[in-house]
Amino acid sequence: MSANADPLFWKNARQHLIRYGGRFEDMIIERAQGAFVYDADGRAILDFTSGQMSSLLGHGHPEVAAVIAERARNLDHLFSGMLSRPVVDLATRLAEVTPAGLDRAMLLSTGGEANEAAIKMAKLYTGKYEVVSFSQSWHGMTGGAASATYSAGRKGYGPAAVGSFAIPAPYPYRPRFEVAGVFDWQAELDYAFDLIDRQSSGNLAAFIAEPILSSGGLIDLPLGYLRALKNKCVERGMLLILDEAQTGLGRTGTLFAFERDGVVPDILTLSKTLGAGLPLSAVLTSAEIEEACHERGFLFYTTHVSDPLPAAVGLKVLEIVQRDDLTQRARTAGHRLESGLRNLQEEFDCIGDVRGRGLFLGMEIVKDRASKKAAPELGAAITEACMKLGLSMNIVQLPGMGGVFRIAPPLTVSDDEIDLGLRLLRQAIANCA
Repeated sequence: MSANADPLFWKNARQHLIRYGGRFEDMIIERAQGAFVYDADGRAILDFTSGQMSSLLGHGHPEVAAVIAERARNLDHLFSGMLSRPVVDLATRLAEVTPAGLDRAMLLSTGGEANEAAIKMAKLYTGKYEVVSFSQSWHGMTGGAASATYSAGRKGYGPAAVGSFAIPAPYPYRPRFEVAGVFDWQAELDYAFDLIDRQSSGNLAAFIAEPILSSGGLIDLPLGYLRALKNKCVERGMLLILDEAQTGLGRTGTLFAFERDGVVPDILTLSKTLGAGLPLSAVLTSAEIEEACHERGFLFYTTHVSDPLPAAVGLKVLEIVQRDDLTQRARTAGHRLESGLRNLQEEFDCIGDVRGRGLFLGMEIVKDRASKKAAPELGAAITEACMKLGLSMNIVQLPGMGGVFRIAPPLTVSDDEIDLGLRLLRQAIANCA
């Protein structure tokens, strides 16, 4: 009998776990190393999602493991009113690697927590309460962050926070606004904010956005869009919050995705990649905003704010990304992966679109490219076939689009591992299409 079928394990899982969405894979993961996770039978599974889009340096990086061990022995957790060197050092380092205007940081645990804090800061600073985000956004599961999340989880929980608004995400593959057959995202954005202005009570506080919408279908904001969005915010006295949970620290080929557009947000949130798989997030903002919020009594005590252990990990992650030039590696490896996906697109008519930047790519599965009709059963079948072949892939299924694979291997992935993933993906599609 397969060790993955351990009856006591699954009995306990069924009886004692709260299910939090989707289904669990029919396997027990025992360990992970580099770009692979290993099940109870010792089978290697190539991890093309970096865990939960987080293990930026792969699993079990020896330098990160050494930092964890040292901190666990000597200084892992403190009362929230105490400070340690790793916390101050990481805040300082983040200020050094981000543009001017992102000078102060608060260190937390998760992306949802960071976005919650960012939204509270924006409301306190502006004295307003309305928050706008994209119709396919995902910013977290806590109250304010969930109210700004529109891709899932809105039904059955009662009203969202008062003043929660959404605008369409710019989606070049399925454009809503066209001029002479060309996507006119500026017209779409203008119309969207015209509707926001009509609905607003005059209390627009912030717009929160991912530079590349991940759970929303790996939608990359077109070049120029982010600047136009910042201008809309400035015109209305709103703050622009950018959520770089998945795009931060080199994954897109620049240290931060917003750098491509030359736009600096008023508040930046980091998570997932900052801890490279450990629970660490950060909120960055200007000295002016932080000073004003402090004077007005900004309060965001949490159990693990300013914890030294994850802060030390974040310092090490930043060091490795810059020392090993992993932003360049993301560009080079991303080009190899994207070229391979486009070759598959030429071979299989069910691959409607390939998009993204660096090692953060999306592949949309459709019935056929001519119709662009969604094919959820096919997407699910390909996902299952990939896992059987030893390739972990993640697909999001949303109304109005085909199933989109979010492909984000570690920045340390080798060329051979990329080629292996492409071969396994090709075999899975051929088995299902």
